[in-house]
Amino acid sequence: MSSDAIPESTLPYPPVYKDKRFVVLSDWDGTITTQDSNDYMTDTLGFGKDRRRAGNLEILAGRQTFRDGFREMLESITANGHSFNTCKEVLRKNIKLDAGFKDFNTWCTANDIPVVIVSSGMAPIIRAVLSNLVGQEVANNIDIIANEVDVEPNGGWNIKFRHPTSGYGHDKSRAILPYRDLDSPPLLFFFGDGVSDMSAARHADILFVKQKDDGENDLAAYCNREGIQHIIFADFSQALKVVQAVVSGEKTPAQVLAVGRA
Repeated sequence: MSSDAIPESTLPYPPVYKDKRFVVLSDWDGTITTQDSNDYMTDTLGFGKDRRRAGNLEILAGRQTFRDGFREMLESITANGHSFNTCKEVLRKNIKLDAGFKDFNTWCTANDIPVVIVSSGMAPIIRAVLSNLVGQEVANNIDIIANEVDVEPNGGWNIKFRHPTSGYGHDKSRAILPYRDLDSPPLLFFFGDGVSDMSAARHADILFVKQKDDGENDLAAYCNREGIQHIIFADFSQALKVVQAVVSGEKTPAQVLAVGRA
């Protein structure tokens, strides 16, 4: 699942922020939220946690692509007869926000730092849950780069991958690498937690990896295996202190990465 080849995108990208000194890009599921919404759907509406977790480990080991494993997860939900609208409502009721994200996003907005969600999930679900958690006005100011959904008249649905020819389905490096071509590229913070973030992990200036209480620390395991420097954080209130130190010039990226924890 190499990021070297540029996969064709079936969906448009928002404009690159050309005049910013700093940009925050973050995974959504399990990073901005306390629980992965797609895992939640699979565990409760699809083929269950045990099979889902076994698939995650196959992806981490490189024996299956994220795209194919993720498609199998979602197909198990539709096979059980759950419509897309039903899934959205289940998630709106059950998915919670990271306790520190609102303050983190407010500080970034006040300091002219864009926050962009880069997700391997589905944009309609993210927008529905995000607006429920932070309010429509705040949600409207956050760009979302994600997959889409094809919903059939009978209520059935299928994921529409942003990069269907890529083993990632959505190669998140493609949301980061265009910044490298700018004359004055911003410093890029990236936040993630799982196997869907592996394509982005080595391309950020400062990578934050969320510590998971359930032991599913797949991105941390990948970074440790590949020798990718990262900062472990429990919630965005911890991460905010690190971001503030870098933005103010109090600390350099090398200094905060050397510590390895927020």
